[in-house]
Amino acid sequence: MDGKVTTIKSTLKYALGPGLILAAAAIGVSHLVQSTRAGALYGFALVWAVILANLSKYPFLEFSPRYTVVMKESLIQGYKRLGPWALWSFGVFTVFTMCIVQAAVTVVTASLANELTGLNLSPLIMSSLVLMVCLLLLIKGQYSALDGAIKIILVVLTISTIIAVVMAFTRPDALALPEAPSVWDASGITFMIALMGWMPILLDASAWHSLWIMERSKQTKHEPALKDTLIDFNIGMIGAGVLALAFLSLGALIMFGSSETFASSGSEFASQLVELYTSTLGEWTYWIIIVCAFTAMFSTTLTVTDAYPRTCSHLFNLNRLDKPEETPWYSTYRGLLVIISLFSLVILYFAGGNFIFMVDLATSVSFLTAPVFAFINYKLIYSKHFPEEYRPSRWLKWLSWAGMIFITGFALLFMIWKFFLN
Repeated sequence: MDGKVTTIKSTLKYALGPGLILAAAAIGVSHLVQSTRAGALYGFALVWAVILANLSKYPFLEFSPRYTVVMKESLIQGYKRLGPWALWSFGVFTVFTMCIVQAAVTVVTASLANELTGLNLSPLIMSSLVLMVCLLLLIKGQYSALDGAIKIILVVLTISTIIAVVMAFTRPDALALPEAPSVWDASGITFMIALMGWMPILLDASAWHSLWIMERSKQTKHEPALKDTLIDFNIGMIGAGVLALAFLSLGALIMFGSSETFASSGSEFASQLVELYTSTLGEWTYWIIIVCAFTAMFSTTLTVTDAYPRTCSHLFNLNRLDKPEETPWYSTYRGLLVIISLFSLVILYFAGGNFIFMVDLATSVSFLTAPVFAFINYKLIYSKHFPEEYRPSRWLKWLSWAGMIFITGFALLFMIWKFFLN
């Protein structure tokens, strides 16, 4: 019993944080937008897709804390050990997608911010304000500010989501749902790819998690035990998976079977989302729903705004990590924080308010590249320089094989369907 108490105390004191930040990054577009759309369009028919997406990516995300704690270096440094092919694969994809991803999550958050505040600002202006808040939080406090803000946001998000789901399930006609349409057509498969692309999160986020673990270690001035770090990781990932099913349930119970179709504009989507909830559950639930939706998206925007500058700074300065005084301003964390945010706003300027297109594009690209990152993380954890005694247990190895088969197979199915059968 004392051993369990000690483990809980050490986890809370030294390790708890990076896993929650990873969960906060996950609980955003994949949950609020894609999971809700899955329920609204197909009822509970895609529960299996959400569960399989979480299970198939779990091993490759788990390899990140395992590698970082054991080797006391980042996953990106591990990619460098594997060879230029691994480092360049990660680097090119990160640089290519980072502004698209940040733009996609920010415009959804901006739409909900408009709804929450009652303002009617353009997507670009409100996105600029959202990013400015994120920059003010991060540019001074960096990791400590991120860690503290996310813990508060997750508490608010979890409580409001649970209340909304309980209310939805306790409606008299809650489970009297019409028959779900088939998902095995061109539009259904395209949507499934978009749903699973960021479910629970894009796989290159494993590198973000690695850097957050290292920052947490600097913050506490303590090297966490592998067991404690994995507890933190599992709390975050299990929580993210449960909340994904919660948002799918909300979409199925409240929106499925209605005559409403989702708007492509962010502001219209936000109003539509809240209106459908309140018209079914009652006007008094407005603040619960809008707070739940906004905190889900703001947590993702905040973590993504931190993740890409942190990752790129680490990536660009791999050869001078021990010489921070030689780092050019434009490849420092603070410099990249501003640069990446500005480029994201440029993308938003040209994309306008068509956020559904941006979300589907970003999530689909993430899913189609997931097999590459799954293979790289697997290769790293079973490489000759990683101690054999710390390698995953046999069941996790089997799950990683199954995950790679599932991710690769579904990506191939999508490409065949899209380019040859459609």
